[in-house]
Amino acid sequence: MTKSKKSIYSALAANILIAITKFIAGSISNSSAMIAEGVHSVVDTINELLLLYGIRLSKKPADALRPFGYGKELYFWSFIVALLIFGLGGGISIYQGYQHIRHPEPLGDPTWSYVVLIISIVFEGSSLFIAFKEFNKQHKEETMWSAIHRSKDPTSFTILFEDGAAVIGLLVVLAAVYFGHRYQLPYLDGIATVTVGLLLVAVSLILARESRSLLMGEGIAPDTQARITALIEKDPHVKKVLHILSTYQSPEEIVLMIVVAFHENLDTSDINEAIERIRDMIKKEYALVRYILVQPEFYEQAPGKIKIEQ
Repeated sequence: MTKSKKSIYSALAANILIAITKFIAGSISNSSAMIAEGVHSVVDTINELLLLYGIRLSKKPADALRPFGYGKELYFWSFIVALLIFGLGGGISIYQGYQHIRHPEPLGDPTWSYVVLIISIVFEGSSLFIAFKEFNKQHKEETMWSAIHRSKDPTSFTILFEDGAAVIGLLVVLAAVYFGHRYQLPYLDGIATVTVGLLLVAVSLILARESRSLLMGEGIAPDTQARITALIEKDPHVKKVLHILSTYQSPEEIVLMIVVAFHENLDTSDINEAIERIRDMIKKEYALVRYILVQPEFYEQAPGKIKIEQ
């Protein structure tokens, strides 16, 4: 989570500075695409503040109202960020671009637009590099899409997508400003604005999908389940692991429920001792597992049939 904060702070600093200069340059050059980019930077700034707020809330200790803690606050605010990108970023840009295509305005002096766009590309590119570097440290052996899909920390891939969309959007606007002035085609400014809006909508849909999945409750990976099963079944008192249920409360907290069949000749004291050993073994191997619930059951297995008794 600390690494994710580093990416957020770098993106936040870049967007605050860039948003102001984009609005100034857009007013001077009479460019709707530059104004749209300014809106984009403002939305990104708000999003980063919301992510930091979500991180702070997710650290609240468990209480009577939330016995498993407040970790899912982060997933909720990540989902809100995706909605803001869709509505404020994508929606406003598409509407503004559409209006500018219908009623193109005379182009102003593009000098400041070029200056701001180039500076913005440098700042956003630096922020993207930091976000990618931090994300790559945590997912070295996975493809980018697989890492994003498997990641349980929405702040890491949200900043990555935001910065990536920002760099692409800036390049689109830079091309529109250049060709629009070179060939006197003012409607290119509106086309660039709509393109930026559609890009933000696409990013928001991807982020909403991933954030929703985390908010609804994702469990540990099948290979991790298999390793935990093998670990538990090494205990001499365990006959078989019947079920493993899990959910991420936050990127750093997992709730694990295990249904275990113990040998029939054990008494209550033996089972309690085995449960304590199981908890200790799992926590030693998997630091993220915060809560472990072990449900003992007995079962009789006949040919082609399993009977479970609670």
